[in-house]
Amino acid sequence: MREKKQLPNIENPCPDQVEYYLQLWDKQENYKLQEKALDKLFFNTYPNNTDINDILIKASSLNDFYSTNIYSIFSVAKHISELNIDSRLASEDLSLVDDIATVVINGKQLRFYSFASKYCSHHMPNVFPIYDSYVEKILKYFKQKDKFYHFKNEDLKTYHKFREILDAFQTFYGLEQYNRKDIDRYLWQLGKRNFPNKY
Repeated sequence: MREKKQLPNIENPCPDQVEYYLQLWDKQENYKLQEKALDKLFFNTYPNNTDINDILIKASSLNDFYSTNIYSIFSVAKHISELNIDSRLASEDLSLVDDIATVVINGKQLRFYSFASKYCSHHMPNVFPIYDSYVEKILKYFKQKDKFYHFKNEDLKTYHKFREILDAFQTFYGLEQYNRKDIDRYLWQLGKRNFPNKY
């Protein structure tokens, strides 16, 4: 019989915990400076998505800083440029993430869901939370532990449902004073600490 995997014992989400992880984030010089560079790129230098050159620079930087392992970033940038995303970002169209995520490269349909959430989030961080495997693991952990919201695991891979689950998480644990970017940073670090990738 297979041994049941021991789950980590993670502190319950509360404002003190969020504050602790936000302060931890502020002490990480590499995280802070990378985010600052991306903010400059997305908010000031190339805020629009009409010129493929601008999209290529933004997508390449994201791919590099976040290690999203997209081997053909040009195909992804071309795909984004063909979607005319600026009006959809402005109207807070959550289906945009799923549309950006699905790309055909060399006749093969691929899905870059985490990258797509990051691309939208860097334009509008308080509308588009970031999906990441660490965040997914934390949400699944607390669903099992506290049943904070009823969802199927595959719901996390449909973006509007993912955001719904995150919002329910915030409400359940009384974290409404924080914006989506704060919650991103908290959950990502919590996941990285408790469910580290084994290389």
